[in-house]
Amino acid sequence: MSKPVVATTSLAGCFGCHMSLLDIDERILELIELVEFNKSPIDDIKTFTKQCDIGLIEGGCCNRENIHISKNVRKTCKILFSLGECDLMGGLPALRNGIPVEECIREAYLDGPTVGLNKEQILPNDDELPMILDKVYPCHEIVKIDYYLPGCPPRADLIWNALVALVTGDELKLPYEVVKFD
Repeated sequence: MSKPVVATTSLAGCFGCHMSLLDIDERILELIELVEFNKSPIDDIKTFTKQCDIGLIEGGCCNRENIHISKNVRKTCKILFSLGECDLMGGLPALRNGIPVEECIREAYLDGPTVGLNKEQILPNDDELPMILDKVYPCHEIVKIDYYLPGCPPRADLIWNALVALVTGDELKLPYEVVKFD
């Protein structure tokens, strides 16, 4: 019998949710016995090589590339988990949502206290750079999300419990300790 295939990706965030996944410590060996990883920093596969059963996505959508990746992950994964506050609500990157994009760009590249080396006042304009969106969007505003795991980042035990319950068909047990924020 083949193992369920899991993919992970990170958008606009800090990669903390992936760090929580790694914080399951030696249980990662048990997880590898239960699932096969595809397109994940865990196995360094950069692109999908097949359809996946479960996708874990962290980070909000702040540029066109994030939207493209979100849609591709949704299309490729049967079940999609939203990990962490950036994916659920935009998180810290969404602090810019009340500021016009033009003002953010001016501060970052022209007027900010750390831009002294940009004497020519050059703005990034390479076609390879993804277009910045008007705000940071939580992923559920872009694609359908099946499960939400909150936290900044979600606790390792929460991710472990959710994945193991899903792949083994067991009841998901979420004691207060794995979802509390205090």
